[in-house]
Amino acid sequence: MAVDADLQKILDMIKAADRPAYKDIPVAEARAGYQVTVGLFDPDGEEIHHREDRTIPGPGGDIPIRVYWPRQAADRELGVFIYLHGGGFVIGDLDTHDHLCRRLANRGDCIVVSVHYRLAPEHPFPAAGEDCIAAMNWCAANGAELGGDPTRLAIGGDSAGGNLSAVCALEARDKGGPDLALQMLIYPGVAADANSASHGEFAEGYLLTGENIAWFWEQYAGGQDLAANPAFAPLIAADHRGLAPAEIIVGGHDPLRDEGIAYGETLRAAGVTANVVNYEGAIHAFMQFYGASQACREAVDHCGAVLKRALST
Repeated sequence: MAVDADLQKILDMIKAADRPAYKDIPVAEARAGYQVTVGLFDPDGEEIHHREDRTIPGPGGDIPIRVYWPRQAADRELGVFIYLHGGGFVIGDLDTHDHLCRRLANRGDCIVVSVHYRLAPEHPFPAAGEDCIAAMNWCAANGAELGGDPTRLAIGGDSAGGNLSAVCALEARDKGGPDLALQMLIYPGVAADANSASHGEFAEGYLLTGENIAWFWEQYAGGQDLAANPAFAPLIAADHRGLAPAEIIVGGHDPLRDEGIAYGETLRAAGVTANVVNYEGAIHAFMQFYGASQACREAVDHCGAVLKRALST
């Protein structure tokens, strides 16, 4: 199947811009460029009942979070969804994923807590995972303070955030909680290598390049050999039994497609409920192109519906 026409237009525009690879520019410039790209293809957010920035304690200092409420609700009426943004562990932040989090809160009818974990290369592995685990545990202990029901808790994220969400789900199982109703993994990077067929087939020309993947991993690893570490690559964990149910979103023209599908198969083989949805005409990061892509709009609606079911009373 060809790339969706809407998404092909985006690829053509990015190609025409002839941007340098991330390895060839300063990290600050890469971060700014990512923000510009998201704003270009999703310029208009939607109204949310209330949004608030705050900080919570973390292992390396305070962790910034942004909380979204879809409506006024009675105490503990809404479930809580912890969102971990993508960006290769290097370039994402609360702002790059603000519009997506607004939509997920509204469609999922849940409180969304977006977490800005420490970024590489300033803070290499395992800093991001440590912050996300701390945020998960904080939401479980303090969700009622937000007006939510901490017994109805889900976690999810896109790309690097999908990786970190899977890591948090493993941690929650291994440490006896919190009890997660759902792990939502949106085109997650969960493998220890780039040897899949999709990595080879889509290494060039589909937004997320093989060269940039290698650069992201290099920044995140910080010189460490993480190939055998399931906290870097959840797919290689020794045991996937007893994990939270998973909703996995992949794009048919994404280098990370095959590992997302493989993770779903691995979870199901371990007795975990796992649903994999392949948007066959989609590319990596397509869920951030709401203003330009019908596939994005459909996927956002789907994820919202899944959240609403998982976190309903």
